Amino acid sequence: MPPRQRSPRERAGQGSEAVADVAHVVDDVAPPILAHLAGRLRQRRQELALTLRELAELAGVSERFLVLLESGRANVSVVRLEDIGRALGTSAAALLAAGELVEEEAPRSPSSGEAGAGGVLVALLGLRGAGKTTIGGRAAARLGVPFLELDGLVAARAGMSLAALFEIHGNAYYRRLEREELARLADARAHGIVATGGGLVTDPATFERLRRCAVTVWLRAKPEDHWRRVVEQGDARPMANRADAMKELRGLFQARRALYEQADFVVDTSALGLARSVDRVVKIAREAGRRDATRSP
Repeated sequence: MPPRQRSPRERAGQGSEAVADVAHVVDDVAPPILAHLAGRLRQRRQELALTLRELAELAGVSERFLVLLESGRANVSVVRLEDIGRALGTSAAALLAAGELVEEEAPRSPSSGEAGAGGVLVALLGLRGAGKTTIGGRAAARLGVPFLELDGLVAARAGMSLAALFEIHGNAYYRRLEREELARLADARAHGIVATGGGLVTDPATFERLRRCAVTVWLRAKPEDHWRRVVEQGDARPMANRADAMKELRGLFQARRALYEQADFVVDTSALGLARSVDRVVKIAREAGRRDATRSP
């Protein structure tokens, strides 16, 4: 009888058990290919502003394993590297290749998971801390479709982190790249799940383009939950040198609420919690895929 396949939760495991399950540890100087891979992983994770914990959850591996991998000390299996690549919106082949790191082209059909998303693009809206990365990544993994982050595409296009982009070029340049990357996805008829930047809805032309090419879902949460989630991710920026930061967050929520409410669907993540929010997004994507299939010639 063949051995039972372990679930992502089991693979994540604890400490050395998780590492031993998927790789052996390199004790000496990292071989060039592992050093190259380590740099690519750090680059991509930082572009997407993912913590090690978030990436570990999305990819179904342990945080300790990711630490070893990003230090060039873990000789990862191809299958596990593909899991990590998908969580980063790319592939094992792209991570290992020379040259510019680019997002993997959307697969023609899901190879595993819950089929039914078809060729539709589901776009997640919401403020920072809405859960777009976590919920979107988990839903995409269940559906067997690509997961992309529009901010990650913008950062890759600019060749720098978002923080550097805003500091050097400003908001107008970011919005221009955001529009262009969205147009590229629309023209390519991309499918899967895409997490959008919190302020996309404030650009009327970009928001209208998004609504034409994607099924939009507002991940709604209480301002307190937005705040807590961002802080739990280890991001102290909401509080940095701003005594009225929470008041500002509430004001931003109210200012954008009418825009977010224009989404096709609303998922109340504060009321549903993580698991049921993922279930709801999966259901929306599958139903949208079925509707799209019936309209196709």
